[in-house]
Amino acid sequence: MATNEKDTSPHWRVIVIGGHTRSIGKTQLVCDVISAFPHWNWLAGKITQYGHGVCAQNGEDCDCAPSEHVCALDWETHANTGTDSARFLAAGARRSFWLRTKQGYLAEGLPLLRSALKKAHEHAKGDPPPLIVESNSLLQFLKPSLYFAVVDPSKEDFKDSARAALDRADAIVLRGSTENFPATAPSWMKLLIRLPCEKPSVSQKEGEPLPGPLSVLVQRVLEGPGTVSI
Repeated sequence: MATNEKDTSPHWRVIVIGGHTRSIGKTQLVCDVISAFPHWNWLAGKITQYGHGVCAQNGEDCDCAPSEHVCALDWETHANTGTDSARFLAAGARRSFWLRTKQGYLAEGLPLLRSALKKAHEHAKGDPPPLIVESNSLLQFLKPSLYFAVVDPSKEDFKDSARAALDRADAIVLRGSTENFPATAPSWMKLLIRLPCEKPSVSQKEGEPLPGPLSVLVQRVLEGPGTVSI
């Protein structure tokens, strides 16, 4: 996402939260980070890629052509709507968005994201506020200031995007135990067993506060300069 105007475009502090499948607490971890640092005027967002036949505008089945309705971005305006982006506001984010694209069309959605962030920065004073995004696929287009990967060994699903992203994680957040896996476990399960030995890792159950080691990493990013050109 870097441009040729690196000298004039703002540089952001970007934290990305990903994971190997759904429903393992990625959204909650975004909220935990925001809540742990409530005075930083966070911009928060979620990126969702829908499968074939599903429209990015509303997430429902659609007869639009593959090149139609490929992306949509909305700013959340209320903290009580029950959406993930509303949860970010409830946790203390100053603004929150939801970017939706058809599967494989995230590149087409990036201009929407750039434009939205540019407008958000225009209303802020000084450096851009910290940006935290729930996504795996965004790593294809930028190197974030910090990337946390959430893993739960009890979940069998393993996204291809997560497999590629795990090696780039600055820390692994374990939602379950890696003990008592059979020797015949699938290779992706063995990968989850190996990762905590190769990457800094912490265990955190949903509902627990942000672990100290993660707080230290986030604090360093917040106190440092922006490094990501969007």
